[in-house]
Amino acid sequence: MNIKRIASLYIVGLCLYIFPTIAQEKSYFFHTVAKGESLYSLAQTYNLSIEDITRLNPGSETQINIGSVLKIPQHSSSNLTKPSFHTIEAGETIYRITQMYGVTAEALIEANPGISTQNFKAGQVISIPTRTISSITTSAPTSSPTPQEPKKQSWREMHKVEKGETVFSIAKMYNITVEELLAENKDINSDKLKKGTFLFIPEKQKKVVSQTIITTTPSNEELINKNKPVPAQYQSLNVAVLLPFMTGGQEHQSEQMRMLEFYRGFLLAVDSIKSQGYSINLYTYDTKEESGSIENILSKLEMKRMHIIFGTVGNEETNKVAAFAKANKIRFVVPFSQRVDPVFNSPYLYQINTPQSYLYSEVYEHFVRKFSQSNVIFIDTPAEREKAEFVRGLKNELKKQGISYKVITLEENLKSSSLIALMKDKTKNIFIPASGNYKTLASLMPVLITIREELPVADMALFGYPEWQTYTKDFGNNFFLLNTFFYSSFYTNNIFPDAVRYAQNFKHWYKKDLAHTFPKYGMLGFDIGYYFLKGLTQFGSSMESSLPQVQTTAIQTGFKFERVNNWGGFINKKVFFINFTPQQELIKLDFD
Repeated sequence: MNIKRIASLYIVGLCLYIFPTIAQEKSYFFHTVAKGESLYSLAQTYNLSIEDITRLNPGSETQINIGSVLKIPQHSSSNLTKPSFHTIEAGETIYRITQMYGVTAEALIEANPGISTQNFKAGQVISIPTRTISSITTSAPTSSPTPQEPKKQSWREMHKVEKGETVFSIAKMYNITVEELLAENKDINSDKLKKGTFLFIPEKQKKVVSQTIITTTPSNEELINKNKPVPAQYQSLNVAVLLPFMTGGQEHQSEQMRMLEFYRGFLLAVDSIKSQGYSINLYTYDTKEESGSIENILSKLEMKRMHIIFGTVGNEETNKVAAFAKANKIRFVVPFSQRVDPVFNSPYLYQINTPQSYLYSEVYEHFVRKFSQSNVIFIDTPAEREKAEFVRGLKNELKKQGISYKVITLEENLKSSSLIALMKDKTKNIFIPASGNYKTLASLMPVLITIREELPVADMALFGYPEWQTYTKDFGNNFFLLNTFFYSSFYTNNIFPDAVRYAQNFKHWYKKDLAHTFPKYGMLGFDIGYYFLKGLTQFGSSMESSLPQVQTTAIQTGFKFERVNNWGGFINKKVFFINFTPQQELIKLDFD
């Protein structure tokens, strides 16, 4: 075998060794688990299966913790139909990342509307937009000239023009000719340079002054401010409501009545906003009418002119509207479903009903803040354990915070003395059953009432679940006696002045009372409608950056929206604790 052939085989072997290593290094990125995230939400976020994630992270299939760092499989960079993702490292900037991936700052910021100067930091994940021939140029600010054709990246640094500088002075600074500078910046006005303009400087010609390379690159703040959309006020709002009124048939009348009551509440919100002098063009569609299929509705010319869309019921319809809203940059509010998968990849989508993992995380945080010094006693209910996941998560959170707890089983012959033995003097004792259903509560109440009678001065409380507010007719007095707390995203006290006024107004307009449901759909429609219409009339297209300033008085539904990631939509994370005090007071605890 001749020497050349041996050398060739060696080089090929070396490449086979190096290239797979490089591919492996780029085959995943790192994600730091945030509050409320689950394997399911991460899979939806990154367009993967749960198995894709657990394969790289042994043990994650049983539990993931806040702050844990997971390896997330990366999409192949050769597949330009899918976005890739990048975990920001210490010292990296937007400019550096645009150079790394060959995308413009404008494209990067548009793909990540959640990016800000505050959250652009190490550990954050950003979406890298799909590259096209036109985008593989430069990520310089749009104030500098953009070449008409893709150009070879012979430059690596840029110069920001200061007041008084000229083409001649800049060329002299970098030890290049005026012709070389103009060749890299063909569209500039060489007679009058504008302060703040960025110029390309050929790399090989850079001048070293006192061992320091003179370089100027745009900062994160400059790039974000330069490429974010210009805020616009809306003179008149175009609003669409898509609901299954089912006017074409009489089936599912209970659902029909809920949708109708929601819409009536929404109309009261529209009327309230219009009475403040704002113009609203309302388009309403029945998604169950024969001619009202989602495809037919979305094909209407007026739909692309909407500023916001409310509604839909069911995953298939929601997915179709979410795709339409994303493509046309229209806000889409989903009022009912707790599982809205497109929220993880649709920057204009708002999910009202908090997903379970995020809801539980909020409750755990509030519970620890409120009861960190309490004696926590879990009551296992073998016959009914529909709250087992909630209880398991709360136990884990208490362990992490160094808070001890006790467990006892609810049996038919459970004696009050057994529970008393677990209680502590001069400490609040919190009882938490593993079920929230009516039957369990009916079995537990007599034992707790007996303890209350035997120990009238004992500091004790009962903690439970949202559905308990529908049991107040039967257990209301006992709730007060036992100092009961429950968490919920929806709550209204019928004697609150705002709730009384709303109920009276609803009856005045529609000649009927609100239905006794949980939640009350008429109030839900009003709260959602008023919040978003008020926000859009106040802040226009900049509502997303002004959400904390949207001030409304919720009758039943609170709002605390946060983006799920830098490229996704918003989830409502508002949770209340409702307390029935021994003093016969109803208190809504708001932790924000």
